[in-house]
Amino acid sequence: MDHRPDYSHGPDYSHGKESQLSRRGFVQSVSVAAVAAATVVPSRGFADEAVKPVPESLVTKLYNTLSPAQKEEICFDWDHKDDRGLLRMHVSNNWQITGDHKIASGFYTKDQQDMIEALFWGLYAPDWHDRIKKQLQDDAGGYGKEQSIAIFGQPGTGKFEFVMTGRHLTIRCDGNSVDHVAFGGPIFYGHAASGFDEEPDHPGNVYWYQAQKANGLFKMLDGKQREQALVQQVPRESQVHFGGPDGRPQGIVISDLSSDQKDHAQQVLQALIEPYRTADQEEVRKCLKAQGGLEKCRLAFYKSGDLGNDGVWDNWRLEGPSFVWHYRGTPHVHVWVNIADNPSVVITAKG
Repeated sequence: MDHRPDYSHGPDYSHGKESQLSRRGFVQSVSVAAVAAATVVPSRGFADEAVKPVPESLVTKLYNTLSPAQKEEICFDWDHKDDRGLLRMHVSNNWQITGDHKIASGFYTKDQQDMIEALFWGLYAPDWHDRIKKQLQDDAGGYGKEQSIAIFGQPGTGKFEFVMTGRHLTIRCDGNSVDHVAFGGPIFYGHAASGFDEEPDHPGNVYWYQAQKANGLFKMLDGKQREQALVQQVPRESQVHFGGPDGRPQGIVISDLSSDQKDHAQQVLQALIEPYRTADQEEVRKCLKAQGGLEKCRLAFYKSGDLGNDGVWDNWRLEGPSFVWHYRGTPHVHVWVNIADNPSVVITAKG
C-alpha cells in the first residue's frame, strides 16, 4: 500500500493583503485555465493565439513585455551554446540557467512575475500543486526565491522554449517546438524533505510514493525475475543519454512480465507522469509508443544505496531505446527524465 500524504487540494490563495489577493487570484485563475487548456496538444503555426494552451500563450505574452535590457539577459537564440553545450537541452540537479535574475528579484515587474507563476503552475496537474509547493519550500525556501528562467527562440513567430531551473528543478514549455521530444527536452525533479540525508522511508518526501509503486512491482516478481531485475551497482545519476535499440539497459524486460505484472508496470508509468499537465502526459505516451511501448523498456533495481538495508530499493530505473526515467533515492530523491520518439536526440546532463 502506498503511504501518501493527502495533497489533493490546490494552492491556497485565500489569505493575505488585498494586493496579494488580487495577484494570487490572477495566478490561480490563469493556472487553472492553463491546465484545462493543456488538454489540447499544440501544433506549429497557430493562426489564432487563443487556441494555444495557456502556458504557451503566457510565454508569448511574457516575451512581449520584456524590455530590451531584460531580453539581453534572459533571451537567447534557438541554438545558443555555451560551455554546457546546447543550453536549451541541458539539465542538472541544481543550476541556474540565468543565475543573476531570480524570479522574485527586482529584475521582473509584478505583472511579469504573475505571468511566470501562472505559466509554471499550468505545467502541473492541479492536484499536484500543493506537493510542488511543499517541495519548493523545503528545498528552496518557496517558489520564486531560488529559480531563474530563460527563453529560447521567438515566441509568437517561430520555435521557442521556456526553461525554469533551480534546486531540484528543470521544467520546460515549448509548444511542441522541439521535434520528437517529450517535455521539450530533459527535465529534473527531486526533494530533500527532511535534510540532505533522509531516513529509509523518506518521511514527507512528495515523490517517494513513485518508488513505493515501483517496489510494489518488485514484490510481485518471482525468484528468477528478481535475479534479472536486481543489479548491484547504480549508474551515475546524470547518465540519462539514450542507448538506442542496440543499447543494453539493465534489468528485466517489461514484455517478459505476466499480465498482472504488466498492469502494475503501467501503474508505475502513470505514477511517474501524473504530476504533469495532460498534454505532456500524452506526449510521453506518444513518444513511448513510437519506440514500441512500455513493453520495450527494462526496469532495474539497484542494491547499492539501499537506505537501511531493508530491501526497499531506493534507486531504480525505467529505460527503453529513447526513454530514461532514472530515480535516485539515496541520500534523498533525485529524478532525471529524458524521453523522445527516437534515440537521435542529444542532450547534456551534469550531476
